This record gives sequence, C-alpha cells and structure tokens, in this order.
Amino acid sequence: MQVRALCGVLCWSLTVAAFMVAPDLAGATSSIAVAGGVAAKVNTSASGGATPTSTAPKKPLHLSPVTAKTPSLAYHGPIYQKTATGEVVPYVPPTPAAPGQANGPTGGSPVVGVTATTKPNLLVPGSLARYVGGLAAAPMSAPAAVQAAVWAGNQIIGLPYIFGGGHASFSSSGYDCSGTVSFALHGASLLQTPEDSSEFEVWGSHGIGRWITVFSNPGHAYMTVAGLRLDTSAADDPSAQQGPRWRPLRTGNGGYRVRHPLGL
Repeated sequence: MQVRALCGVLCWSLTVAAFMVAPDLAGATSSIAVAGGVAAKVNTSASGGATPTSTAPKKPLHLSPVTAKTPSLAYHGPIYQKTATGEVVPYVPPTPAAPGQANGPTGGSPVVGVTATTKPNLLVPGSLARYVGGLAAAPMSAPAAVQAAVWAGNQIIGLPYIFGGGHASFSSSGYDCSGTVSFALHGASLLQTPEDSSEFEVWGSHGIGRWITVFSNPGHAYMTVAGLRLDTSAADDPSAQQGPRWRPLRTGNGGYRVRHPLGL
C-alpha cells in the first residue's frame, strides 16, 4: 500500500511539473526536416503551433567572366558617354579625319576616338564591358574604380609595344605587358607604382576577382576587366595586332598566377 501511494504521488508530481514547464517553451525555435531533405527553422508557439520559416537563398557572388568560347567582340546595343561635367549622354562617334577610316561603333576596326589625344569615357548598360571600335565601354553597373580602370586603359590603346615601357614612369610613348596593366590599375587608384610581371604574381589577393583579374608569370602579364581582356599579346585575338589593346577573352588562362584587387 505504501509503495502504491508513493508511486501515485510521484506520477502526480511529474504531471504538474510538465504542465508548468510547457508554457516556458512557447516561442522556442527548433529545426526539423522538411520535404526534399532541406532543414527549416520552426517557431513553436502555444497559439499557432509549428510554423516553418525558411531562410532565403543568398544571392550568388558576381564574377565577371575570364574565359570565352568565341573571339567575337561584336556589340550592337546602346552606347553612352560620360562628359567632363559628369553628365551621361548618348555617344556620337567623331567624324573621320581622313577618307577611308572606319567609323562604326562595332566590329574590329578602330574608330577616330582611338587616335584622339583624350579618349571618350564610354558607358554601356549592364555588368559587362563592351568593345566599341577599339575602345572599351565600361558597364554602368560596375563600381567607379572598375569604370576608371576601363577608361584609363583606353588612353593607351593603339600605342606601340616597348619593352620596359610604363615602368620608369606611368607616362610613356609605349608600354610593355606589365606596364599596360600597371597603367590601367593606376588610373583606378589601385596601384601607386608600376609593377613587373613577377611582382604581379604576389600582388593583391589570390584568385579571380569580381570585376578585375590579373594573370601573370615571370614572362608576361595581362588583365581582364568586366569581361574584356587588356593585353599586349595577340594570343587568341584574330586581329593579330600588337601593343596595348582590348581583346577577346582567352579560351583558357593556364600557366599564370591569378590575382585581383581587394574587394574587386
């Protein structure tokens, strides 16, 4: 009899304790498995029961392409120009100075703007730089530093390849491979002094950048900016022209160290 009474009292005590603790669990969050094997957080409450609340997927990190399957650079969309006062207006190609000089906004022939003393600051919608008759048009959605790198690179397009050019000073009558990369990065305030190709192997941060990527080894260096390649080498470029130029992305970038500016 005493054992039965004791068991009864103990069971009654446990029941009361469970009843008192239950309200404290209202609003607690736990994880359960839902259909498809995806775990979802569940808010438990006394009034509404279990309510699954899934976390929205993170937006994928933007990475500009560094390779391409085709060497085509054709672009047929709208082109704008940022003026000295900061106004963005439709781009009007300059009138040719001599008969027979190409003046189309697309294709592989350079327009008059390439030989001008100061190149226009071209813009196009979207997140990719576009080839506009020899120059690069910066994407409107790119950060200001990326746009500045594109416009800086434009300023030396068409100059000859000169070994060591752009190293004694950023200002030169011609540029070599690393001098070209240095000039564009300096124009974007991303580099203070010129670097050679070996120095670029350890410059910046490791890996492909979101907007700008530098490829280098002891013998050569080039860069991609928002989907265009700035290079003195005509590798994978049907134009076969030497010197600093905007070119198609390569089909592969093997044999190079890959670096990028921090944050870009």
